[in-house]
Amino acid sequence: MLVSHNVIRHSNIAFGTSGARGLVDDFSAYVCAAFTVSFIETMRFAFSFNTVAIAIDNRPSSYAMAQACASAAEQLGLSVIYYGVIPTPALAYKAMALNIPSIMVTGSHIPFDRNGLKFYRPDGEITKADESSIINGQFVFEPLEALVKLLASNDAADAYVSRYLDLFDSPFLTGKRIGIYQHSSAGRDIYPALFERLGAEVVLIGRSDTFVPIDTEAVSEADCQKAIEWTAQYELDALFSTDGDGDRPMLANEQGQWLRGDILCLLCAQALNIRALAIPVSCNSAVELSHQFAHVLRTKIGSPYVIAGFEALKDRYETYAGFEANGGFLLGSNVTVNQHELTALPTRDALLPVLMVLFSARQSSVLSLMSELPQRYTHSDRLTEFAIEKSQQIISYGKQHTNQLVEQLGFAGVGLLNVNITDGLRLTLTNNDVVHLRPSGNAPEFRCYAESHTLEQAKKIVNHVLPLLADIKF
Repeated sequence: MLVSHNVIRHSNIAFGTSGARGLVDDFSAYVCAAFTVSFIETMRFAFSFNTVAIAIDNRPSSYAMAQACASAAEQLGLSVIYYGVIPTPALAYKAMALNIPSIMVTGSHIPFDRNGLKFYRPDGEITKADESSIINGQFVFEPLEALVKLLASNDAADAYVSRYLDLFDSPFLTGKRIGIYQHSSAGRDIYPALFERLGAEVVLIGRSDTFVPIDTEAVSEADCQKAIEWTAQYELDALFSTDGDGDRPMLANEQGQWLRGDILCLLCAQALNIRALAIPVSCNSAVELSHQFAHVLRTKIGSPYVIAGFEALKDRYETYAGFEANGGFLLGSNVTVNQHELTALPTRDALLPVLMVLFSARQSSVLSLMSELPQRYTHSDRLTEFAIEKSQQIISYGKQHTNQLVEQLGFAGVGLLNVNITDGLRLTLTNNDVVHLRPSGNAPEFRCYAESHTLEQAKKIVNHVLPLLADIKF
């Protein structure tokens, strides 16, 4: 007999804000089984169910990991519904409708030599208490002798597409040319039909047989240049894509410029007439400066914290939502769109913000919507293969010796206006520029976010700061 806690403790797999993440080599069948058993037994404390749903992204390792998860679930006497390669929000939406727990095998944007597991309760994302139980639970299971074969059902993909088709009474994208950058996105095979049924002329671009790790918070210069070139080449009205598991969107306007995720979601929240928001501290301050919301609650970075923030909003506001700087939109309450009710989906979703912004721009342009917002610009990038311990040391040093850190980063002549330690270290300078440093919660990466009055200045700050971080003197 194996004990889940013992297997997990020795696995080298870490829990972050988006679930368990680690190297593929560390996600053995036993480790996947241990996480699955611990998750299911944790769910049994609060829910009654006899089925679990599983889906995957397009990583080479994801199917075998799903097999191990399914085999462990069946060992516990559960039936397994396998939905194949679909976006994470499609799995969450279908599983919540069935009132069953679910597991998404995905590493999102991280490189293909890594992977991960996301866990969903029957009522949404797991809580921090659930996470603790999964990691520390003393649940026993038998070694896996053989892995089950999985046959995919299309039900979740179909339900996800119908969720958004049902909102619109007419094909509002008629006359629009929409490019879909497919790469290896988990939703690449369902997005084209959806946009076509909404009236668009769809141009498929960049499908890849190998996994492409796209990070919507740190879009590469190559992908920025591709968007400009493709938009001009194919005469696109917009270009759409997502990260690997389809819960974070990318939308480029008529000029091929990718919208920052929080700006995309800000426009979506306006279109939905959302009253109150819960958003991480890293999001653009244009949210408050737009004066469109009755209340904006700032949280730590990560969807669990945004969802926890909904508890403070649900009894005070009829409609509430959240989003992150990466563009994932979390609908906390039911809302009415075109006299149709859209049910809550409190997990990151890529389709809703893109469709609502395109709907708002149907008589104008995405550029015109952007021009009406307060002109604050953000940029972010990250150092990869940067030791988590080193990142944490820098943050700790900065909290204790903020002025010294500001000097080492080259901003001594500017001055410091505010220090926010909600998540990482967010420094507001006297010229209203913002520098925000934060270690990744589940990968050896160190992020730098910047905000300024121009995009060029925000990029300049990030490009200036990142090279200096490795040489900080303590």
